[in-house]
Amino acid sequence: VQLQASGGGLVQAGGSLRLSCAASRRTSSNNAVGWFRQAPEKEREFVASINWNGGTTYYADSVKGRFTISRDNSKNTVYLQMNSLKSEDTAVYYCAVCRYSNCASSREPYNYWGQGTQVTVSS
Repeated sequence: VQLQASGGGLVQAGGSLRLSCAASRRTSSNNAVGWFRQAPEKEREFVASINWNGGTTYYADSVKGRFTISRDNSKNTVYLQMNSLKSEDTAVYYCAVCRYSNCASSREPYNYWGQGTQVTVSS
């Protein structure tokens, strides 16, 4: 599975962005998909995940109420709507496909990763 993340950019604090993660084939529609992010000099951290049919979602505490993950399996695409952005959300955002149908925050079961898209929030 190849993943293509897009939608990053420069936005002012309080603004919004929508990230997209397009998968190369339908295999990913049976799998959970997650978003992670990595800020400079920090470890990669979990942001959000969604199970195979979109019925279950998980969020990091730092983004709850501001970010929404969703998926459209007919398009092999997962989205991350980010609202009320803060400077601390600045990072490279990565999407990843999990080997299971339902995955939460642990990185271990995510076995396919996209190349990342930069999100920069100016204060």
